[in-house]
Amino acid sequence: MHTSPLDQPGTGDAGGLNVYVVEVAKRLAELGTEVDVFTRAVCRDTPPLAELAPGVTVRSVVAGPFEELDKTDLNGQVCPFTLEVLRAEAEAEPGRYDLIHAHYWLSGKVGAAAKERWGVPLVQSMHTLGKVKNAALADGDAAEPELRIRGEHEVVAAADRLVANTAQEASQLIELYGADPARVRTVSPGADLSVFRPGDGPDGKRQARRDLGLDPDAIILLFAGRVQPLKGPDVMLKAAARLVEGDPALRARLRVVLVGGPSGKASRADPDGMREMAARLGIGDLLQQEPPCPQAELAQWYRAATLVLTPSHSESFGLVALEAQACGTPVVAASVGGLRTAVRDGYSGVLVNGHDPAVWARALRQLVTAPRRLAALSEGAWRHASAFGWSATVERLASVYTGAMEEVAARVGA
Repeated sequence: MHTSPLDQPGTGDAGGLNVYVVEVAKRLAELGTEVDVFTRAVCRDTPPLAELAPGVTVRSVVAGPFEELDKTDLNGQVCPFTLEVLRAEAEAEPGRYDLIHAHYWLSGKVGAAAKERWGVPLVQSMHTLGKVKNAALADGDAAEPELRIRGEHEVVAAADRLVANTAQEASQLIELYGADPARVRTVSPGADLSVFRPGDGPDGKRQARRDLGLDPDAIILLFAGRVQPLKGPDVMLKAAARLVEGDPALRARLRVVLVGGPSGKASRADPDGMREMAARLGIGDLLQQEPPCPQAELAQWYRAATLVLTPSHSESFGLVALEAQACGTPVVAASVGGLRTAVRDGYSGVLVNGHDPAVWARALRQLVTAPRRLAALSEGAWRHASAFGWSATVERLASVYTGAMEEVAARVGA
């Protein structure tokens, strides 16, 4: 409800959830399952129906004003959104839908109402949890409101199946939200391994740098994703500043690249915040900002990077980390949430405890000055990520769907 699969990930509220919905829907359709994706129209000119891929239709429904709303304002549009979803089903042939898979708690509220009307199972993916986010707030981040926490509890209670990205998220659903363990299933997200893969031959990284106009001998630290406090881009800038302060010789080769756009009203009102911070830290000349880009171009940035940094304060999984590793680039990540699964510490990258820039700078220095270790991590990164393809995700989801449908059918039959 709060973001469209047609949006470009990396800005606004579009991110890993969008990628998840698109990749799963396409692969379900390839297996013969027809998929309709309901999302809220934010532009008057948006067509009500759009084909995302053969067998996948995006339905943009009118619910509230034709503009992007902050997620904190969207709860007021749940009722009109729900009515439009129910209307679409009522206008179709009876029994149009066999199952609902809702993403994020707002959509879960819509799914909970629709499941009662249609008599079909609700599968719910939360993607992020308000209680978990509130326990790990970054400076400048507002706490998630009690309205969301209550809504999450309601959705958890209504769902026939809850899909967690990791075993840790499954435990959080059970321990923090009282989820029935029998209804929780762990299904890891994936990466498109046909797009996110190492470059061709031993010169792949240098070729990616040539294609992007980068110095082939530079040390490139890359952050990709939405620019918001939760994702910790400031940690990368502060760590880079500490890195060159401790070893001035690195300045001539160091480049700090940020690929993504601002997220949330506050960040979008201050699009130059990162550049101004870099200037205050004395590394304004080292920062290169790039807009969000399609997957094929993003893969080139991953290949070109020496290291990809994901210093998130909270992360249900961390698709950026997985995609970067699939391209053969090691990841330095915060040891939080799903990043502990997405990154295999010491094998495909390095997990850092906390967000102290000095600690991060030390971890970075130990890697950028050790080419053999970097090479070993690069090999491990590709091997680790290659086990996380979307096809495996969809195969497991299909099993979850089947189990939920069989359970509801048995309940109705009884």
